[in-house]
Amino acid sequence: MTSDVSSPAPEAGTSKALLSVIVLCFGGLSAALTQTLVIPIQSELPQLLHTSPANAGWVVTSTLLAAAVSMPIAGRLADMFGKQRVLMVTAALLMVGSLICAQADSLMPMLAGRAFQGLAAGFIPVGISLMREITPPHMTTSAISAMSATLGVGGAIGLPLAAWVAQDFNWHALFWMSAGLALLVSIGVALVVPHVHDATGGRIDVIGALGLAAGLVSTLVAVSKGNTWGWDSPRTLGFLVGGVVVLLVWGWYELRVTDPLCDLRVTAQAPVLLTNLAAVAIGFGMMAQAIVVPQLLQLPTQTGFGLGQTILEAGLWMAPGGLMMMLFAPLSGRLMESWGAKRTLMLGAAVLGIGYVVAVFLMNSPVQLLIASCIASAGVGIGYAAMPTLILNAVPRREAASAVGINALMRSVGTTVAAAVMAMLLTGSTTDFGGFAVPTESAFRVCFVVGAAAAFLGMLIAAAVPLARRRDENRAGAAAATHEEHAAAATR
Repeated sequence: MTSDVSSPAPEAGTSKALLSVIVLCFGGLSAALTQTLVIPIQSELPQLLHTSPANAGWVVTSTLLAAAVSMPIAGRLADMFGKQRVLMVTAALLMVGSLICAQADSLMPMLAGRAFQGLAAGFIPVGISLMREITPPHMTTSAISAMSATLGVGGAIGLPLAAWVAQDFNWHALFWMSAGLALLVSIGVALVVPHVHDATGGRIDVIGALGLAAGLVSTLVAVSKGNTWGWDSPRTLGFLVGGVVVLLVWGWYELRVTDPLCDLRVTAQAPVLLTNLAAVAIGFGMMAQAIVVPQLLQLPTQTGFGLGQTILEAGLWMAPGGLMMMLFAPLSGRLMESWGAKRTLMLGAAVLGIGYVVAVFLMNSPVQLLIASCIASAGVGIGYAAMPTLILNAVPRREAASAVGINALMRSVGTTVAAAVMAMLLTGSTTDFGGFAVPTESAFRVCFVVGAAAAFLGMLIAAAVPLARRRDENRAGAAAATHEEHAAAATR
């Protein structure tokens, strides 16, 4: 290897890498905001789509389910066929789904479009895993941190943005806006993001993909609908037991097949397994505040503890939390360089928990909730940024995207469970208000306590993560390969 290969990347290469990072982060934000895109009009969906409230609820659920399925599958496909190619496909799925929704006036086209939008969530883990290959070493950690933060930032920004568009324009404009963002992402990925030669080949594990999709969908449907159907209803139990059985059979199959969709032996190694368990706890903590705080903000002041904000005002009070996630992503990168990813993850979980503790005592005004939300969001930004680094340091380079996809899936599991638990807590303790049942003040406090417990549990799990040496194949030539690709990209 010549000496200039291991020398710092040229300035032109660094500038191109920075532009690629910006494009990838913009794509991550665009994919993530679709999850909160319809929340401001959720109560109006039955009328807009000429369907029942129960059926309209699937407009949100379908996107979450498709996102959970897409992240590990997109990661595996990226390892096989190249990350830039899969990024193009996911951006195209976002555009197609948005265009379908923009013209939908009934339930079935809307569900199809929302499912396509959910599949675009695979953009985020694939983009994270690509960062190490297209950035110089001094930029990699910060780039991964920024891309990781888009999972939370996109959802936080999407709420007030969607509320404003829905309030001042026709509701279809939400999806025309999403289609426009997807078009910009597609152009940016095609023209700016370099196509590095990172495809490892292999066969597509079709049975594994179908099994994972069936098991995840069945289990997550039971979790997300259990509060509506009843946790002891045959339908909930059937989906839950069926999903768990399918996932167990899927795991048995994956351990015995060549080129599995997910290498469970790698996933079961302590650094990866514990990081993924921490992801569930921290994902739970992130979603809990996103559900509870807007409801508390929008309750009428006549309840004695509600804060009387409109949907748009509630979204604007929540928006600074998203900015905090983005602001703390670079700080997380610097912390990882000095403290290591493990301690940084512990710090993020601890800050998230502190935010909930603050909320228990400060929930009497929008400003107080803003302070608590910003603290919690800072913790999410720090923690979300550290997890992919722990994963990438512990897995073979050829499985980087797949492993990051599984980690993103575990975050999604945490958010889905949080939505179900928060709904159960809020509906389990209610009081009558003008003929309607509304959650009690104590129910909100319990939600904050549970969120804090989840965050601190994530901190304890992170403390148990062993410090894994980076794999030999990551270490022996990773820097050289990065610089070679960087130099090549600079000459294009």
